[in-house]
Amino acid sequence: QLQLAESGGGLVQPGGSLRLSCAAPGNTWTYYVIGWFRQAPGQEREGVSCISSTSGRTDYADSVKGRFAISRDNAKNTVYLQMNALTPDDSGIYYCAALVDLGALSLQEHDYDTWGRGTQVTVSS
Repeated sequence: QLQLAESGGGLVQPGGSLRLSCAAPGNTWTYYVIGWFRQAPGQEREGVSCISSTSGRTDYADSVKGRFAISRDNAKNTVYLQMNALTPDDSGIYYCAALVDLGALSLQEHDYDTWGRGTQVTVSS
């Protein structure tokens, strides 16, 4: 069974950058779309970005377009989320998730069936 592990979260000042990683040690995950989601305290979890298994297609929430970039290295079983120009509204727990790639991307939480435990991102001065 696919297991996901996020890393790279932390405290950063507004305007700063972070790079999150989502890894699946010991698993082959070239059949999966990988998505990033985030949840702020008291708010629902929202889709941030996703990337297809092998074609490199990506999708982004409007709130992060132009600031975040998702990429993957299938040789390392890792997906990255580069986050730039961070604001306090970007704070929250960031989760990666997987769904079997049947040709469609999704930023909808209910489409994903495998989740990591999350990594905390705090943007504050």
